Amino acid sequence: MEFRLLGAVRVDTFSGPLPLGPAKRRSLLAALLLSANTPVSLARLTESLWDDAPPLHARNVIQGHVSRLRALLVGADAAAYGVELVTLGEAYLLRVPETLLDSERFEELLLLAREQGDPADAVLMLREALSLWQGPALTGAFTGPPLQAAAHELEESRLAAVEELARCYAALGEHNRAAALLRTEAVAHPMRETLAAALMTALYRAGRQSEALEWFHRTRRLLADELGVDPGRELADAYALILRDAPRPHEGPTGRDGGRNTADATATARRGPARPGPGTASGGDSGSSAVGSGSGTVPAPRADEPPADLLPRAPRGFHGRVTELAALTRAAAGEAPVCLVTGPAGVGKTALAVQWAHRNADAFPDGRLFVDLRGFSDTGEPTLSEVLREFLLALGLAPRRVPESVPAAAALFRSLTDRRRLLVILDNARDSATVRPLLPGGRDCVTLVTSRHRLEGLIASDAARPVPLDSLEPQDGTALLAGVLGEERVLAEPVAARRLAELCGGLPLALRVTAARLAGRPQWTLAGLADELADERSRLSYLDVDDTGVSAALRLTVQQLPPDAVHQLTRLGHHPGSHFDRYTAAALAGTDPVVAAAALERLAAAHLVTETVPGTWQLHDLVRLYARGLDPASGPEALLGVLDHYIATALTAADTAEPGGEPCFALPDGYRRPAAVRDFTDRAAAMSWLAGERDDLALAAVAARAAGLDDRAWRIILLQWPQVVWRVRDSWVPLLELALDSARALKDPYAESRVVNLLGWVLSEEGRVDEAVALLERSPGLARQAGDRLGEATALINLAVVQAEQGEFGAALEGCTRALGLAREEPDAHTEMLALQHLARMQLTANRPQEALDSVRQALDLGPEPEEVARQVLLLTISGEARVALGDESEGIRLLDRAAGDAERVGYDEGAVRALEALLRVTGRPEYRRRHEQAVRRLTDGG
Repeated sequence: MEFRLLGAVRVDTFSGPLPLGPAKRRSLLAALLLSANTPVSLARLTESLWDDAPPLHARNVIQGHVSRLRALLVGADAAAYGVELVTLGEAYLLRVPETLLDSERFEELLLLAREQGDPADAVLMLREALSLWQGPALTGAFTGPPLQAAAHELEESRLAAVEELARCYAALGEHNRAAALLRTEAVAHPMRETLAAALMTALYRAGRQSEALEWFHRTRRLLADELGVDPGRELADAYALILRDAPRPHEGPTGRDGGRNTADATATARRGPARPGPGTASGGDSGSSAVGSGSGTVPAPRADEPPADLLPRAPRGFHGRVTELAALTRAAAGEAPVCLVTGPAGVGKTALAVQWAHRNADAFPDGRLFVDLRGFSDTGEPTLSEVLREFLLALGLAPRRVPESVPAAAALFRSLTDRRRLLVILDNARDSATVRPLLPGGRDCVTLVTSRHRLEGLIASDAARPVPLDSLEPQDGTALLAGVLGEERVLAEPVAARRLAELCGGLPLALRVTAARLAGRPQWTLAGLADELADERSRLSYLDVDDTGVSAALRLTVQQLPPDAVHQLTRLGHHPGSHFDRYTAAALAGTDPVVAAAALERLAAAHLVTETVPGTWQLHDLVRLYARGLDPASGPEALLGVLDHYIATALTAADTAEPGGEPCFALPDGYRRPAAVRDFTDRAAAMSWLAGERDDLALAAVAARAAGLDDRAWRIILLQWPQVVWRVRDSWVPLLELALDSARALKDPYAESRVVNLLGWVLSEEGRVDEAVALLERSPGLARQAGDRLGEATALINLAVVQAEQGEFGAALEGCTRALGLAREEPDAHTEMLALQHLARMQLTANRPQEALDSVRQALDLGPEPEEVARQVLLLTISGEARVALGDESEGIRLLDRAAGDAERVGYDEGAVRALEALLRVTGRPEYRRRHEQAVRRLTDGG
């Protein structure tokens, strides 16, 4: 366990950072760590968490954050590291060994470096100290005045360490390294004269006098323009030193080539070995020494001799790939290019390479060589000696002249191809090492390599140009079927043909197997086979013919993988969603995100998973079915793991987006906490995750319901409530009805009340008031039955909202007042604020604007966090409308405009529409009308 302040405020564990949540909680942790092992008063924490007047319930807010932080530390087994968060009266104490705190380790290393007599030893310690910094200190925290001062002090220590390291480099005579180090900091801190002076001195001592002088004049102008002052003594002294042109430190003898004058050296141009004529022996260095085994004559092609051609016939029924063929042509341009066609099993890599070779035959008058390296075959790979022998014989070398050793044969192959225009196709390569000895030597030769692996080593060592290959588009897949079955049969069932292409996932291998099954059975219809393929349980068996098919191709890929990657793949097959990150993969596999990420990289290199965006992967449908079949018995365990992962992550997201407002805290029976949970640094990140995972969360809930895990299903759905509030009219009802079915199946009044509260509110917002009332009238009783006082308060609020819409203001006001009392009895500031917000809205509707304004003031005094933008927008909107109703139109417009602006700034379109509608009732300014139309359009278009 490690605590970090030098960069983002976080707590690192073996399995990843703890999900600290909102900025205020990070600020609290930072304040405690900056005074580690010393009590920090409540007043000091309040000063650190707010830079202006704190809310009335600041104590409750801090207590809540302390409680959450303590729970996180306990869950991470912090006590085993000697870490404990304790309450001492009106203060809190975080006990933590200094070795676990990066700022303490930094200061210790800095002190040790200054005590070293040898600058080389000091350099090592200073570099280690500076490596602890991962960005500006206290990033991600809300820095009140004490934390701002602490961050500034830490940054000053870092800069002092940088300057000390530069001095040590200078003492070692490494002035260019000192200059490079100082330049970065001088750019970031242009007004810091000590940095500028040190940089000037380093540049001067490195022999870069003009740069040093330029930096002085740049700094002098900046000081004059920004501060109106002249350079200080240190900067002026550095300038004077350069002008005096003092002797530079001795930098060693000149003429490092041992006295040889490089200007007099004979320049030799790089060239390939001389091309021998017929019947002549290779001479000089390029002959016997390169080949080694007395290869003798090196033949050149005769005019009447046909070029070497080992190319297979062109693939029949080849369709589409226009973009990829063009990309291959571009990649083949230039000098001696190596083109790397990569993609999953069955995607058509070989067909693309051979098709391109046939289409461009005229470009290679000296021949086309082809070999199947069988890198993913049960029969084993051919030896490099065998491949090189075949190539050399095809180029006309006599069998007795073929060298026995691989290096000699490879050298001869490069020599023979040096001045030829030749195409070499290396098909099904398993790794880069197999490819390198087979690369031709000629600058006009082109090499095409196909592989299921990415072969990044070949990209690094030989500048291979990747041409990735993906699945066929449906129209190209349909054309491929027509090429085998005939156009008449496909045109007779166009819809079924397209469906077949989609069920085959656009894999040419799967499409060809499908076409082969249909071609041999003319009585079968395309629609009938499509119905068979639609059943996932039997789809793969229908896509295999004899020993050829999708399963066989995938098996050959999987058997090359290490056990941990195979284990990860089998668990991914049971994922109910469409995509996954390293946290999801870890939950499925029962590992941690570090192990999962390594396995995913292996799978991606083998094209078994695809990284759609950085950090997010997908499985091809057919790969998913194959993976699921590798270990069917692991399905229930994998599903349970990923469901609990979603619950943990959604809880963290809701806590960050709306601190203190989660709808449920009780975890389900048998809950398995993931090894690590994603951390969200702010509201935007949390809301982005909820939006991006909406579909997969829905799929997970459906899978949980189908598996009888109703206690997981309703929680996964309900924990999306911040996104529901944010975009209430975004078709949430079907998902919430699924949650309600799950709650009722469990006969759990707590769950049913919580779901009904949210579903009833959504129905009322959609204008389905009668349905909302029917649901919400039962909710307070269910909450009382469950002993859930806050749930009862929320139920009363939501019921009051629909009662007010029906004109029952007396009942609505009474219900909101009861809810307010329950919230204050608990006490719970979040629910109290919610009750006051809706009470104010009802008072305003009942033409009691002053009472509404008083309720809003009380709610604002509770201090909604910066993360709770929606709450602030709604309160400001009510306040603005109340001001207008009281006759203070200008102040009302100002508040409404501020509410609309805040909502637009963060993408809260519901709030923007409400505030702008209120503005348009007061003023018809075109700007407000335009903004209102834009906000409505964003809502209508789904964002």
